Amino acid sequence: MRPSVLTPHDLAAALAVVLIWGLNFVAMKLALHDFTPMQLGAVRYVFAALPLILFVKRPAVGWRWVLAYGLVQGVGQFGLLFLALRLGMTAALASVLMQTQVFFTALMAFFLLHERLSRPLVGGLLFALAGLACFLMSLAGGQAAGGVTLAGFALNLAAAAMWACSNILARQLQRAVPTYDPIQFVVWSAIPPILPFVLLSLWLDVPELRWRWLHASPTAWLGAMYLGWMATILAYGLWTGLLKRHAANRVAPFSLGVPVVGLLAGVVILGEHITLWQGGGIAFIVLALAYVMLAKKPGPLR
Repeated sequence: MRPSVLTPHDLAAALAVVLIWGLNFVAMKLALHDFTPMQLGAVRYVFAALPLILFVKRPAVGWRWVLAYGLVQGVGQFGLLFLALRLGMTAALASVLMQTQVFFTALMAFFLLHERLSRPLVGGLLFALAGLACFLMSLAGGQAAGGVTLAGFALNLAAAAMWACSNILARQLQRAVPTYDPIQFVVWSAIPPILPFVLLSLWLDVPELRWRWLHASPTAWLGAMYLGWMATILAYGLWTGLLKRHAANRVAPFSLGVPVVGLLAGVVILGEHITLWQGGGIAFIVLALAYVMLAKKPGPLR
């Protein structure tokens, strides 16, 4: 039976994950000063794969799972997120908007896997929709508000939807191969996104930017290393360990701290500005997440 009480070691691991994932968005912003979005995608996954790929065994799953997850989570989620951050999205708001993946996942599970929606999920979805409406109000004037554009906002939501797609894939994989090793899987699934990101860079980046990565600053390289080693491998490993030792409802509430850390880091480290409407949107989305994770679940809707 999983222990019901988190030990000091477990609490330290959970807080480390919250801090690492919260600062993840600042690292992206800093790296994008010198890398194009597609270049950063390629570099991130090179660091995520190396050098662990030399020591970690191939996961005992079919290659189609590794390829599908790598492309959806890598090129889909992070490719769109990097584009959003480049075209008009702050690190602070990106850290909050990415958490809407909870609701995208629930909706996809409802339509694709025929899973029922619980009452807390429906209530949380309504709060999240109110938050998105606030963000749209901040963009109603057609101008970038607080560093956010409509294109950045839409791409950020698309990235959250792709994260939800990867969650559905992971859920299906768990059903198909219950004994698979998550660490092996995440290391090997870092390989498929590399070549598509390189090809996308050659296709989308203007000629004068295609070799920009060769002249990237140490700060940009440190940001890419942070994304590959800290945010992907270390944090995922700690989080998986927590989920193996404790019930999900004991661990999941800690993820509420990620948008809080991301928000504060964006404001304090990067000096980002939050408008009144954006503040309302943030409040509604955080409230939505708290409602879903902390509310008692009386059962699915009939």
